[in-house]
Amino acid sequence: MIKIIDTPSQFDGYNKTDIYSIRILSLLKAYGTKYDFAVFYRQINDAGELTAIISKLDNDCTLSANKNADFDELKEFFLTLGYNSVLGDDRLFLTDKYDSGAVMVTKRKAELHKSYCEIDCYPKLMDIFNIDDYEKADFESWYVDLSHRIRHGCSKAYTLNSGGEIISSGIFSSLYNDDGILTSVRTVPEYRNMGYGSVLVSEMICDIKGNVYLMREQNKNESFYTKLGFENIGTWRMFK
Repeated sequence: MIKIIDTPSQFDGYNKTDIYSIRILSLLKAYGTKYDFAVFYRQINDAGELTAIISKLDNDCTLSANKNADFDELKEFFLTLGYNSVLGDDRLFLTDKYDSGAVMVTKRKAELHKSYCEIDCYPKLMDIFNIDDYEKADFESWYVDLSHRIRHGCSKAYTLNSGGEIISSGIFSSLYNDDGILTSVRTVPEYRNMGYGSVLVSEMICDIKGNVYLMREQNKNESFYTKLGFENIGTWRMFK
C-alpha cells in the first residue's frame, strides 16, 4: 500500500540508508509536509513494514526501497501519478527509456593541500551559478531552493579561491544526519587538470562525518573520484 504522509514521523522505522533515502529525508527536513510542491509517500506491506519511501519535488520523484519493496506496485504508482523524472536504483523499471550511471561512496578522509588556495564554505551563490553549468536553469528558482536548504542545514556550497579568483566549486545538494551527496563539482576550464578540483573535493569530504555519495554519469570521471577514495557501489536509473 502506498500513501501520502502527513507528518515526518511517518517515515520513522525506515532503516535503509542509501543515496536515495538521504536525498528524500534531506528534502523532508528542509521543507516538511506543508508545501504543495514537496510531497512524500510511503509504501507499507501487509506485515506493516515500511518498505519504500518516495519524494516528489514539483514533478521530480526519488525512490528509496528496501529488499522487501513491491516494485510492481511502485511501477503502477509512478505510471498513474505521472512524472517529469523518477530516480531510483536499477531494480526499478518503468519504461525502456532511462539514463543510468554509477553510484559512488567514500568514507576516506584525506585532506589535500595546494599553495595559495582558500576554501570558502559560505560563498555567494551567484558566483557558483556563474561558473557552473546551469545554462538551462532559472537562477531565481535555483537560488531560492538552494538557499532554503542551506538555511535548514540540508545543503552546503563551497568554492576554492586563489588570488581573489574562484577556480572550483562544489555543492552538497543533500545533507542528512552525518551523510552527504556531492554534486556540481566544476573547475573553470583554464585551471582544469591542475589538481584544484581534487583539493576542493577532499576538503568537502573531510567536512562530512559520515559517508559522501555521488551519482556519476556513465563512463565519466571515474578515475578522478577513485583517486579521492570513492568506490562504485551500484547503479542509478532516471526515467524521464
